[in-house]
Amino acid sequence: MSGASPIATSPEFQQEMTRAILKSEMLRIKALIITTASLAVILWTVYIVAPEEINAIWHGNLKPAYLYVILVPFMIFEFLVYRLVKHQLALDRDVPVVRRYISAFIETSMPTIALALHIDNMGPVQALGFVVPFAYFIFIILSTLRLDFWLSTFTGVVASVELFLMAIYYHPAPDVEVSYHVARCLIILVCGFLAGAVGMRLRRQFERSIAAVTARDRITNLFGQHVSPQVVERLLAEGTQTTSDTRRVAVMFVDFRSFTSEAKSRTPQEVVDRLDGAFAVLVDVLDRHGGIVNKFLGDGFLALFGVPFEAPDAAQRAVAAAREMLAVMEANNNGADWQLRIGIGLHVGEVVAGNIGSPRRKEYTVIGDTVNLASRIEALNKQFGSQFLISSVVRDDLGEAAADAELIGDVPIRGYDQPMPIWRFA
Repeated sequence: MSGASPIATSPEFQQEMTRAILKSEMLRIKALIITTASLAVILWTVYIVAPEEINAIWHGNLKPAYLYVILVPFMIFEFLVYRLVKHQLALDRDVPVVRRYISAFIETSMPTIALALHIDNMGPVQALGFVVPFAYFIFIILSTLRLDFWLSTFTGVVASVELFLMAIYYHPAPDVEVSYHVARCLIILVCGFLAGAVGMRLRRQFERSIAAVTARDRITNLFGQHVSPQVVERLLAEGTQTTSDTRRVAVMFVDFRSFTSEAKSRTPQEVVDRLDGAFAVLVDVLDRHGGIVNKFLGDGFLALFGVPFEAPDAAQRAVAAAREMLAVMEANNNGADWQLRIGIGLHVGEVVAGNIGSPRRKEYTVIGDTVNLASRIEALNKQFGSQFLISSVVRDDLGEAAADAELIGDVPIRGYDQPMPIWRFA
């Protein structure tokens, strides 16, 4: 289909759709087995409790063995089919189409065998007017769980043709027109079409649900689980770009000062709990200002503003987020026996942004000198005893909004030949 979306044609979508169909097929088989077993119990109970009624209907010809001849082999067959479907599900493989049609033919023929048995013992008129022809509807109704229009239609065709042939072959009444049987069989055939239509409707709902989940999983795999719900919704609405491109981005590095030395005196669980609590409040701040956490780096993280969606005011957003992060960390430290102090480094510049990695595992990230310089700026916090340092590019972007920024001076930066002006926010 030329108009199919990339998600709907992706291997992940096809795999999940196959699994959903197989699970639905297993549910259908379970329903058939339970229904058949229930009918066997009911018939056996009636035979024991009211044998005279059964003998009157069957003219004394009903034997308990008839139940085993039809129902037990049928349940064994369904159990084997269930095992096959379960095996295919474990392998993430679909059941071959031919096997599906063979299974549908065998299942739908079971009422025909029962009808033949009834005709031999009750007479054709009584048998064709009794309950067995209605058993076809059980298979037609449950065929909707196959989620396949043509399989449901095939079930209706098999049921209507077999019922018609049984009626014509036994000639139940000379004065009954063929059109009478045709009309009855047409109802069954139409029910097959309707079941197919319902099955297709269910299948499309499955497809939409799986496509949505697959798209969300794809975004999570690319951007990480720390992407805010708002960003996810926008990515779902606008789509994600698979090619890399050059963007002007605000790159922020955040690191907890002296964390490693402090963690030595704590248990691993205490370290994890303290980090999780601090990360939670910091990421919430980023979400509010339109930033994303690109990756966690042990006791810190890399945050980006201006990707995956362009933001002309990326620098302003990043500085506002950094200021609030410092404030919330101060509040987070109140009453805590482990005081955490963060260092923030911020730079703005061009990066290459896109999905980078192997064919089997890609993630959305940014690379370029802007990222390296932002990391080096953050590391300077330890040297100056500061918490928030920015480059001169960020200072220029902010303009009057950076009136409270203090120029430290031209600072030598590891990996760069010339010193660079660095600014500090109090």
